[in-house]
Amino acid sequence: MKPLETGKNIYNVGVRDWNIRDFHGYSVYQGTTYNAFLIIDEKVALIDTVKSEFADQLLDNIAKIIDPKKIDYVISNHTEMDHSGSLPRIMHKIGEDKPLYCSKMGCKNLSLHFSQKWNYKAVENGEELSLGKRTLAFLETRMLHWPDSMFSYLKEDKILFSSDAFGQHYAGSESFDDEIGAAIMPHARKYFANILLPMAPLILKLLEKVNELGLEIDTICPDHGIVWRKDPAKIINAYLDWSSQEPQKKAVVIYDTMWHSTQAMAEAIAAGIGEEGVSAKPIHIRSSHRSEIMTEVMDAKGIIVGSPTINNGLFPTVSDFLTYMKGLKPKNKIGAAFGSYGWSGESVKLINRELEAMKFKIIDPGLKIQFVPDKESLAACIEFGKKIGKSIIE
Repeated sequence: MKPLETGKNIYNVGVRDWNIRDFHGYSVYQGTTYNAFLIIDEKVALIDTVKSEFADQLLDNIAKIIDPKKIDYVISNHTEMDHSGSLPRIMHKIGEDKPLYCSKMGCKNLSLHFSQKWNYKAVENGEELSLGKRTLAFLETRMLHWPDSMFSYLKEDKILFSSDAFGQHYAGSESFDDEIGAAIMPHARKYFANILLPMAPLILKLLEKVNELGLEIDTICPDHGIVWRKDPAKIINAYLDWSSQEPQKKAVVIYDTMWHSTQAMAEAIAAGIGEEGVSAKPIHIRSSHRSEIMTEVMDAKGIIVGSPTINNGLFPTVSDFLTYMKGLKPKNKIGAAFGSYGWSGESVKLINRELEAMKFKIIDPGLKIQFVPDKESLAACIEFGKKIGKSIIE
């Protein structure tokens, strides 16, 4: 993408990655962007870079604004390689001795990623850097979502460079929130559910701190996706809502199936939940990417998981999803398990063990049906669903 002016003498010189579809396990069906921001003042600062394979595009974009050698400072808000991967090319181009500002953990992590002995400048929380007429202030955001993470705030322009926070994995023709409108919110929600959910308590504390500091924010420039210039409060309020993890009266019935028996159970259970006036959606794991399922899980109160028993264990895709969900630490859920079996039937017990490890409230020992569910068995599934539905609306 061409350099885009996001403020007076402030440019997004990042790139669009149109072809990526998997971002280390996260489905990115509409690509993504790696944003990097160039601030032109008496001193010139570059905030973050892009993945290494896009280094030439980043340098070309910078060169359309200024000679890259005129960059005085590089700011690394986040060490992850989609934002630091081009640092070797950038530092080599502008001068290996140019100051590289980052958090203390950023210095440590960058030195573990790259062998070059750069001129690291570790900043304290609240420390400022004058660019001449403008001032950058640094706000430590440790574990949001890496130990090195920090925000940079351009005081005079009230612009928050927020690293991975408030971002979205989305590549389109639009660059700003007012250009895409509400259509960006599902992408932001999915991003939160799959990347930031484990840090939800920290996000609430950070937003409280920002409020206490009286930080005025006119624009938010994340490292992925569109820039929030019209209504930055919209995404901040959404983060407050998502971080609170207040569940809705909604259930997701997540399952895989071998010969459609567990599928028939899932659909009957969802129907039973629905009979109690609760929204319920059966989701076949192999028909939906795990990151899409997790987006549905985020605000659901009921998480119902089903698996056939295979080789005395869980179906592999169900194990995969449970592992993924456990790592994202969803809270305030009730859970239940079900599944068909042939001659042993351990899957329900194993699912319950995983749900309990996630501190879900288990509302029933679970429902097992041998081989193909008959009319009576499906009626039992509906009753099982009704019990779940009643628990959700209590």
